[in-house]
Amino acid sequence: MIGRSYSFDNPPRIGYADRHGEQCGGDEPRYPESVPLRRGGAWLPGSVKAIGLSPSTVSEKIAEIERQLGVPLLTRTTRSVMPTEAGSALAARLTPRLAEARAALQDAANSQAEVRGLLKLNVTGAVMVDILPPLIDRFLILHPHVRVEIEVEDRLVDIVAVGCDAGIRYGEHLAKDMIAVPIGPAVQSLAYAASPSYLARNATPLGPRDLLAHDAIRLRFSSGALVAWAFERGSESVTIDPPGRLIIGVDAAPAAIAAACAGHGVIGTFRNWLDPYIENGALHPVLPEWWPSFDGPRLYFSRRFVPAPLRALIDCIAAERRPPARG
Repeated sequence: MIGRSYSFDNPPRIGYADRHGEQCGGDEPRYPESVPLRRGGAWLPGSVKAIGLSPSTVSEKIAEIERQLGVPLLTRTTRSVMPTEAGSALAARLTPRLAEARAALQDAANSQAEVRGLLKLNVTGAVMVDILPPLIDRFLILHPHVRVEIEVEDRLVDIVAVGCDAGIRYGEHLAKDMIAVPIGPAVQSLAYAASPSYLARNATPLGPRDLLAHDAIRLRFSSGALVAWAFERGSESVTIDPPGRLIIGVDAAPAAIAAACAGHGVIGTFRNWLDPYIENGALHPVLPEWWPSFDGPRLYFSRRFVPAPLRALIDCIAAERRPPARG
């Protein structure tokens, strides 16, 4: 899932990235209002395009800053451009301030009745099946002048450092300056299921460890780790690691579910992903009394600034979670 992104809608862009920085006064250096983003220590060519400037223009502006500071910010070779220690430190300090500047400019643009601007989210793929898409659909209808970009990846990231307004994750420990808002179902469950034809050919498992003798359809995170098979019943918890007869990346979970429906083994994944197939008879529950529950996903963002498009999304989430008024 790393690197995938989704854009919704494309009204005319309003942003500060197309305007150049002005002289601050005296002999202070002139800094451009946007700088190329770094990921893994490297300067990304795509981030240069994102700020609306050509690579040569960005190179000239950074060279000008280097001359005024008297410190090299980049190490340039014929194959790569990497930040120096001073360049990395400067980028780390400027990134959150530029994000705040963007939020302030968006708020100024949104001082009229309608919310405008870009909302950029970094989310886990688990919410892209049936949790986030319907919410974004309603959000776009309510706010036709907002553009939405969604990056999908499994790992927990510094949303400010990667240029996002907010992230959506399950149960991670968040930094002290982050706020977390529940999104989607308050509680979810893991579920296990197999097709009736598979269960007819194999002994019915009576407990979690019986599944070690079954064909398992496992899902693997983009980080390389397999999704754990966890079970709970009362105060008892069990985790097993069955060898996968079939292992599929989580971003192709529908293919794993299709394989289970075709009778190739037992699958374990989100219950909300399997419920439609259980309801139509394509799959049959396996050990439902052992299915564990956990808290649903959360939208997290910095408490330091909340741009207007993100504030509008938070309001949309709050409206959905508000109990209906009694007549």
